Amino acid sequence: MNENSTDVIVIGGGTGGYSTALRAAALGLSVTLFERDLVGGTCLHRGCIPSKAMLHAAQLVDGIAEARERWGVKATLETVDWDALTATRDDIVTRNHRGVEGHLTRAGVRVVRGTAELTGPRTVRVTGPEAGRWTAARGVVLATGSRPRTLPGLEPDGHRIVTSDDALFAPGLPGSVLVLGGGAIGVEYASFHRSMGAEVTLVEAADRLLPLEDADVGRHLTRGLKKRGIDVRTGARLLDAQPYEGGLRATVRNARGEAATLDTERLLVAVGRAPVTGGLGLAAAGLTTDGQGFVAPADWSRLETAVAGIHVVGDLLPPPSLGLAHASFAEGLLVAETLAGRPSRPVDYAAVPRVTYSSPQTASVGLSEAEARERGHEVAANTMPLTAVAKGMVHGKGGMVKVIAERGAQGRVLGVHLVGPHVSEMIAESQLIVAWDAAPADVAQHIHAHPTLSEAVGEAFLTLAGRGLHQS
Repeated sequence: MNENSTDVIVIGGGTGGYSTALRAAALGLSVTLFERDLVGGTCLHRGCIPSKAMLHAAQLVDGIAEARERWGVKATLETVDWDALTATRDDIVTRNHRGVEGHLTRAGVRVVRGTAELTGPRTVRVTGPEAGRWTAARGVVLATGSRPRTLPGLEPDGHRIVTSDDALFAPGLPGSVLVLGGGAIGVEYASFHRSMGAEVTLVEAADRLLPLEDADVGRHLTRGLKKRGIDVRTGARLLDAQPYEGGLRATVRNARGEAATLDTERLLVAVGRAPVTGGLGLAAAGLTTDGQGFVAPADWSRLETAVAGIHVVGDLLPPPSLGLAHASFAEGLLVAETLAGRPSRPVDYAAVPRVTYSSPQTASVGLSEAEARERGHEVAANTMPLTAVAKGMVHGKGGMVKVIAERGAQGRVLGVHLVGPHVSEMIAESQLIVAWDAAPADVAQHIHAHPTLSEAVGEAFLTLAGRGLHQS
């Protein structure tokens, strides 16, 4: 096999991998990136980008109904041309993919097609179209991503039983869907299918949707989804699902222990994602995974494992990493700068925004109220309905702004949580507020445009600062 050398080896071309490669190359390092599929990874090809494209189409469908039912615009939806819709989605993905490939080429990153396996701390063996052996002078970056978790007895077939990786690529639009899992992925897919006319049942084992978020986020989200006709069942479990001609018959037990049977055309399993480490050769490099299959860093400030020179980014990282594409970008920058000998700030995971692109949307940054209290903070919390400002009334979709801060005139803002239309575009301000340890009084002096939804954010801080205007 060919023997090759490079400064940096990156295994995996998803968001964490290619961002590492681009930054390292920009800092003058020679970089070789190994990818057995397509650069861009799950986010670009099966997750973030195609799903948000479809959710945009769903927004347009919802807008037709709102125009007719609320604004007197007598518009009707004739049909959804599934082939045309997916063609637009695929064009967006293709253009993004070409863009990433172009960036890598212009940066001088060598992309090798094949499967890379560690044979030592700085060496890999590659099988596939460009087989060979490679040695890294500076270090190796593991960025192999994740796959959907599955459940025993619910093996995906791409048609009746699907995962988040193939839900958008299953044939046609089903008339009914049972979504198992009330995290961000499950909620988004439930929202999309409801917009497209399906009868949707959303089952979550925890006592609320988005169980890792503030309790008020889950409460307002559930209210919004139920208002749209989604059957939300929290504290519930799927006991059984049996296929029959035309669909599946599922048995669901509710929070009171009562079992009910329902028929559905499609079951979407969205119970989380698992890191991909199979065939990576971790043992040969002196590495092991933790109990959940993650590769934990020994030094979070460098994302470096216990084996010097081997770093980890993206979905291979355990909490507090978030398994989010934008966090992976930050992790990639950190690792690349570390390998180049440049100073780089560790990733502040508390300041990473978390967004669910359903209708209504949710967006959060920082601590929930319960987390803040558990960590010993004396908390001052304020919740303001979006409908308390004029633009919120215009949208007419409910929602809220919730701010959690330390008590006292100079108490830091610990968390901000939003539910409602367009909040994914509103969270950036709150990210800066939390990351820069601002106090409510610091924010209250800044003027928000009127009328806007962001005005509700400003009003929530005004109230906490003792200067409430439209909120007593």
